Amino acid sequence: MKVDFDNKVAIITGASSGIGRALSIELAEKGAKVVLAARNIDALNSVKSHIESKGGEALIVKCDVSTEGDCKKLIEECVTKYNRIDILINNAGISMRALFDDTDISVIKKLMDVNFWGTVYCTKFTLPYIQKSKGSITGVSSIAGYHGLPARTGYSASKYAMHGFLETIRVENLYKDVHVLIAAPGFTESNVRLSALTADGSSQGESPREEGKMMTSEEVATIIIKAIYRRKRQVVMSKVGKTAVFLKKFVPAFLDKMFYKAMAKEPNSPLK
Repeated sequence: MKVDFDNKVAIITGASSGIGRALSIELAEKGAKVVLAARNIDALNSVKSHIESKGGEALIVKCDVSTEGDCKKLIEECVTKYNRIDILINNAGISMRALFDDTDISVIKKLMDVNFWGTVYCTKFTLPYIQKSKGSITGVSSIAGYHGLPARTGYSASKYAMHGFLETIRVENLYKDVHVLIAAPGFTESNVRLSALTADGSSQGESPREEGKMMTSEEVATIIIKAIYRRKRQVVMSKVGKTAVFLKKFVPAFLDKMFYKAMAKEPNSPLK
């Protein structure tokens, strides 16, 4: 099936690296005008240059999604340039790894500010334009939004909140032809684990997993873009994720143990 987004305008948050970068490049290759949002302007310029070298079109906007004013400015700059919005992909996010016993509350708040409130702010200011274009809103989530992951309290909480928010947006816009997708990649090669927060809010600086055995950002981007094109409600990408969603319906206590064992095997795991 040919997937194209000719002349569609797509906003991607967290576009400077990882899944966001891959989404931006592939959407541009498929004809979309992409608006790249992140805090790192140098990295955004690198993505923009890559897209333009391939004949695509990109606008960059410096944006910290945890700041309401930045999100409003992002949407305003997009509309000023293109006078429409067809796709919003809420991809910006941060992770964590620490037991709740040891975690400073400020870490949980930061996770919520970026992962949940960033989605709320961007969706709020984008929604009138998405309603007008009968467009699409996507939240890049995780299996942590379907079942609580040990040592990821703030991450799971923020993804659960994202799910509830976006599902409600879907229902409220049921008769306005607004498409809402919740996308849950498996563990993906990206810098999200390198920058994951520890108990005191510092970055852990190294991945506790073998990055080479994970999905690539490009693989994840392709799946998400096809799901947007097909206007799917949700997509769970990994076998582990699909199995977990199934098991949660019937044997949730077993799933608790399965996740505990898996996370306890990570190098330097905070689980004993």
